[in-house]
Amino acid sequence: MSQNASPPAALTIAGSDSGGAAGLQADLRTFLTCGVHGLVAVTAVTVQNTLGVHDRSDIPARIVAGQIEAVAADMGMQAAKTGMLASAEIIEAVARACDRAEIGRDTKVPFVVDPVAASMHGHPLFDAAGLAALRDLLLPRAAVITPNLDEVRLLTGLEVTDRAGMHDAAVALKELGPKYVLVKSGHLTTDPECVDLLYDGRSFVELPGPRFATPHTHGAGDAMASALTAGLARGMSVPEAARFGKWFVSNAVANSYPMGAKVGPVSAFWRLAPENR
Repeated sequence: MSQNASPPAALTIAGSDSGGAAGLQADLRTFLTCGVHGLVAVTAVTVQNTLGVHDRSDIPARIVAGQIEAVAADMGMQAAKTGMLASAEIIEAVARACDRAEIGRDTKVPFVVDPVAASMHGHPLFDAAGLAALRDLLLPRAAVITPNLDEVRLLTGLEVTDRAGMHDAAVALKELGPKYVLVKSGHLTTDPECVDLLYDGRSFVELPGPRFATPHTHGAGDAMASALTAGLARGMSVPEAARFGKWFVSNAVANSYPMGAKVGPVSAFWRLAPENR
């Protein structure tokens, strides 16, 4: 790509994390370090740090939808993803805006749904109506969904305790309508490895990786999903983009660092070139 050529672009539809570790901040940081221009539709502003989520203000649904349609109409994108969507009303507005902007389903813009249902501190991010809207309106639009094991339980009722359970979860999630399911294994702490599972309704692909002895994993799920989205924006297939996301997040966790009183963020600094002054 020449200096003045436009890079591929990806949209994140997500909430803001004032601690900068997760949410749209993690998505935009990952897009940049994966060679993709980041577009954003802000869904909520959280008041949080490593001690927890202390307050939150949701963006009006029409403003969320307006952001999606504005950037799609003028700038365009090669992929899009969701993060925290805050409420059933916002999810419904996002679904309508994505249809108008030709994002997801069988359009040329693949749609990654990261079904963020709770903060890493266990703070719920939407109610039962929001969970139903996510399941019914967004999962069928998705090229790939990227749940962790807590989100698997909320979406399917399945409690995953081993790799065999991940296979069962992937099958159950595929029945909800996405083209691919990527079940993340970061919370399967009894497994000495971190083996994610990709399923397309016919075959399973394991994505192995090391399990690092670090408590600093805030934003790992966001980094995985946004790196996968960046891969799709760059023209990769879903399996190729999933492997790219796994590679990116493994390095991000390996280079994570402490910040604040509790769990620190995964890092994108490893992608920066040395400064030759």
